[in-house]
Amino acid sequence: MQAYTNSWQFWALLAAVFAAMTAIFAKIGVENVNSNFATFLRTLVVIAAFVPLLWFTGEYHGLSSLSSKTIIFLVLSGLATGASWICYFRALQLGQAGQVAPVDKMSVVFVAIIGALFLGERLSVMGWSGVALIAGGAVLVAVG
Repeated sequence: MQAYTNSWQFWALLAAVFAAMTAIFAKIGVENVNSNFATFLRTLVVIAAFVPLLWFTGEYHGLSSLSSKTIIFLVLSGLATGASWICYFRALQLGQAGQVAPVDKMSVVFVAIIGALFLGERLSVMGWSGVALIAGGAVLVAVG
């Protein structure tokens, strides 16, 4: 089990499973509430879950131990996460979870493109083929 828990594939697969559960739970949860308030409540739950996690694992770091670059990019990431959640919850309120979630996963396509352009990351021909299939699949699910 140790080999699995030290692999990015294990954690990425778990992230996908939890993201799927997020879509289903959120779709049910936003039925009778404003999507922005639902996003706020979700954010509070995330904060409440992370406080004890950091406390018990001893992983909390003071801000003074972080570089300004780290702080700036984590703040930007947090703002992007919030914007993503707001848009995602609104989309779930208006559409079907089975259509919204695959379109949301177009983020995979955007990450591959941005990673190649700005971070110098490289994908093989097979990797880019997979990215194209993800894009095509998201479009087919969205219009179908």
